[in-house]
Parts: sequence; C-alpha cells; structure tokens
Amino acid sequence: NVSQRKAVEHISGPVMVIAGAGSGKTRVLTYRIVHLLKNGVDPFNILSLTFTNKAAKEMKERIEKIVGLDAKNIWMGTFHSVFAKILRYEADKLGYPSNFTIYDTDDSKALLRRIIKEMNLDTDIYKVNIVQSRISSFKNNLITVKAYNNNAELKTQDDSAHRPQMGAIYERYVKECFKSGAMDFDDLLLKTNELLFRHPDVLLKYQERFQYVLVDEYQDTNHSQYLIVKAIAALNENICVVGDDAQSIYSFRGANIRNILNFKSDYSDVKLIKLEQNYR
Repeated sequence: NVSQRKAVEHISGPVMVIAGAGSGKTRVLTYRIVHLLKNGVDPFNILSLTFTNKAAKEMKERIEKIVGLDAKNIWMGTFHSVFAKILRYEADKLGYPSNFTIYDTDDSKALLRRIIKEMNLDTDIYKVNIVQSRISSFKNNLITVKAYNNNAELKTQDDSAHRPQMGAIYERYVKECFKSGAMDFDDLLLKTNELLFRHPDVLLKYQERFQYVLVDEYQDTNHSQYLIVKAIAALNENICVVGDDAQSIYSFRGANIRNILNFKSDYSDVKLIKLEQNYR
C-alpha cells in the first residue's frame, strides 16, 4: 500500500515506521533491503537487526527469492548473533581469544552456583536465579563491577534484600569468565559497547561498513542495544527502525520503550511513517 511503499523507497536519512501486528512490517523491511540492493548498495554495507533467528532467516529467504544469492552477504541476524560475529573479529582488543566461549544460561548458573558455594553464602538468600537476573540487569544497563561499586543506590538495594555480597559475587563472576575466555549472553552487548566506545578506530570501521542500518521491533531494544545502534548509525544516519510503541514484549529483559519515543529527538529530520492497514 502507499504507506508501505513510502517506507521502502525513502532510503536516505532516518526513518521510523510505526506498525502494529499484521500491518506488513516484515514485508516493508524485506522490500526495503531489496530496494537498496537494486539501487546498487553492496549487501556487505547493510546491517539488519532482528530479535529472533526465525525472523532473520525468513527475511533472508524472502530476499534471496527476489534478488538471488546477494542476500548471503548482508549482515543480518539477531543483535546477539551479529555482535558475537563482530566480537570474534575484534576480540584481541578486549583481551579475549577470537574463539572465546559463549556461556548459555545453564553455564552461567553453574559458575554462579560454584561461586556462591565457595563464598559460603546462604543459597536460600542468594538464589542462583535471582543473582543471575540481577547481574544480567547490571550488564544490560552497562553497569560494570567498577560502576556498581561506585553506585550507592544499587548497593543499598542489595543490602535491603539481605544480599550485601552481590558486588563481590559479580566481581568474581566477571573475573572467572574472563579467565576462562568466556562471555555470557549479556556480555555480547556489554563488550560490543566497550569495544565501540573505547576504540574509536573500530567504531569508525563499522560506521563506514554499515551504511544502512535497519532495526526490527525497535520498541524491544534495551539501553545497551540502543547505544550500539545509535553509535554505528551516527556517521551516515541512514537508519530505519520499525516498531509498535503500544507493544513492548521484552520489558522483562530491560527493553526500554523510551528508545522508540525518543527516536524523534535523536534524529531531528526523521521521516515518520505509520502502517495503519491490518492484513490479518
């Protein structure tokens, strides 16, 4: 329809597409990439971020059907898979081996259990799920061990919850992961931020590479994801985000609805397009 076509064809500068379920937003993202490719943009210069592997796979398959094998070179996938790929290339800058291990939830819990046991802490108070969730929220809000130790409010919260050793657990956990050459799921975002903000040359490299940035389900991004996307898109500002400001399903993971609401102030010349026709 007319709105979808506008969202596909307006390729220069920041674009925000507000789209509810069933309004054809995946179709818009797919055809926007097709339009970029047909206009001579190298697939290698396109970064497309989604929240699920299924969404990325579906989009890639659709694009390949329309334009052929070009889609193979698009940097398309979930935030975590794309940033893991970048971190493998740049791992040495952060003191990690390029073949670093990625800990899943079970690996993280096993390590935390061992730390809690070695510190002789009460496992009824320091429940591993609670500790892991707390550390995850620190990382998604870019609160390092040092930042935690300098934050009186966070320490007071943990003291009030009868967990005064939370900072010490966090510190040991981070050291053990590093020593083992491992990153957990949340590190994939935290370390990407660290990489881009501590190494301006690396940031510039990816800003120049990713001339077009597309983000699906933007309302579900957390603070860490928001900062990475903003940094990478800062050079060209050819960024297209698609989201529904009425629906944030990942708030339990720290998704920040303000990111979609603030997009207009982040980019003053943003083109706002609403997809209001429902096809379901």
